[in-house]
Amino acid sequence: MLIKHISSKPTVRDEELRPSTTGSDEQHLHSLAYSSRYATGTIPKFELPEKSCEPSTAYQLVHDELDLDGLPAMNCASFVHTWMEPEADKLIMENISKNLADVDEYPATIAVQGRCVSIIGNMWHADKAIGTPTVGSSEAVMLGGLAMKKTWQAKRKAEGKDIYHPNIIFGNNAQVALEKFARYFDVEARMIPVSEESHHCLDVKKALEACDENTIGIFIILGSTYTGHFEDVKQMSDLLDGLQKEKGLDIPIHVDAASGGFVAPFAFPDLQWDFRLPRVVSINTSGHKFGLSYAGIGWVLWRSEQQLSKDLVFELHYLGGTEFTFNLNFSRPACFMIAQYYNFIRLGIEGYNRIVENDMLNARSFSTALEKSTYFDVVSDMHRPEGIYGWKHAKPPAPKKKNTASVKYNPALPVVTWKLTDAFREKYPHVKQEAISTLLRTKGWIVPNYPLPPNEGNIEILRVVVRESLTRDMLDRLIDDTIDITERLKNLETNVKDNIYAPIEQFGEAPRTKKRVPRGLKDAHGKIKKPKTYARPC
Repeated sequence: MLIKHISSKPTVRDEELRPSTTGSDEQHLHSLAYSSRYATGTIPKFELPEKSCEPSTAYQLVHDELDLDGLPAMNCASFVHTWMEPEADKLIMENISKNLADVDEYPATIAVQGRCVSIIGNMWHADKAIGTPTVGSSEAVMLGGLAMKKTWQAKRKAEGKDIYHPNIIFGNNAQVALEKFARYFDVEARMIPVSEESHHCLDVKKALEACDENTIGIFIILGSTYTGHFEDVKQMSDLLDGLQKEKGLDIPIHVDAASGGFVAPFAFPDLQWDFRLPRVVSINTSGHKFGLSYAGIGWVLWRSEQQLSKDLVFELHYLGGTEFTFNLNFSRPACFMIAQYYNFIRLGIEGYNRIVENDMLNARSFSTALEKSTYFDVVSDMHRPEGIYGWKHAKPPAPKKKNTASVKYNPALPVVTWKLTDAFREKYPHVKQEAISTLLRTKGWIVPNYPLPPNEGNIEILRVVVRESLTRDMLDRLIDDTIDITERLKNLETNVKDNIYAPIEQFGEAPRTKKRVPRGLKDAHGKIKKPKTYARPC
């Protein structure tokens, strides 16, 4: 994220800082809660202090400020894993100072890295794969895109054709990293609009229509960040096979399996999406999502060295040994890769199966509870039998653990997305779905509310990512809180658009006394002014 610089010059700094609600003119200084115990002087926020302080002072200051963050366990917005076992934490701290770029200095660490690539390659049915760890899937997907671009350019050069107008195809439900690749590396992004008919993800038939001789490849997402749907890699591959026979265009597939790369092998082992399909040339994933490691580790693998142009690989000697590298980052922590290896040997197939199965079961139960409330339509389809899509269809019965093996569900992530029903909106037009998200935050839950991709931007959804740390008891509490908030909002006697105090009074945050509205908030007729802009919270 980009951060704007705050100047140390008082006249400039005071203009840049937001006015304090407490009237303080010292917003550029830290205020210690325990100043008499830890420090006697002030510490500036935006410039280096003149003198050092005690380690306990620095710790307490930073510790207290970070207490304002949300609780990771109640962060239902993120795909990133937030908990590991104490033994994994210990391994991380023992190796936190190791640099993964120092091949010659840490040979045992590099050997572990190689084993991880082989384990993932075998999990994805590779024969002669080559791969590398990254800091996450954003870097990994860019490496996959760069390899396709270089391969396309080399082929075009050999044919004496133009190499300056490449394009890449993906759905407009893509995570921003895919757009970054196209913009940063001068590739035209052909984004295919998604729709309810395409299950809110890539329409493979429209993607086929967008292909031409300048298409370097197609990004297919195994687990949309919007709704959790898996895009159909097999159907896209079959359509491209037909295109090659008809027009001679050989267009490869890169699978962005940031989340699905560690879900599909265990929840849907028969699903063909990986290197079993010859047209899939590369796959990326995030170890720090359903690979169950902390943030800081991703992976990208290519089918073979043939899919990785030698122009992209650097041979380095200056660290004491010989290193062949293809990364955007150089120095990076080794500890999170080591944590990934810990998970592989600790959990094995059995452990990953249990965890993924439990995530899916909890997500399906949560989906069913939302539908039973009658207030919500569930937009995600992971709880519906295979081939049944859309909230307009009949609702399936609540799944029971003993029957999960007999029911085949739509391939998807353990992600639940939902919205207020049209009937509810019509009957209670004053209730804004965004208010549910905001009020859940007051109870500690972080549940985002956001619009679907541009073609469906008129539909807003709430989303919960069911990770290992989100237990059944927590989900029961979350569903209770969600329904309770919804019922309180619908029972408001005063339209929340016209009474700025109604939500506060309803939820007991302020006494029901006559409020004095500031003069500037009223119009000429004495009514409260409505804002002219609409600010969407992140």
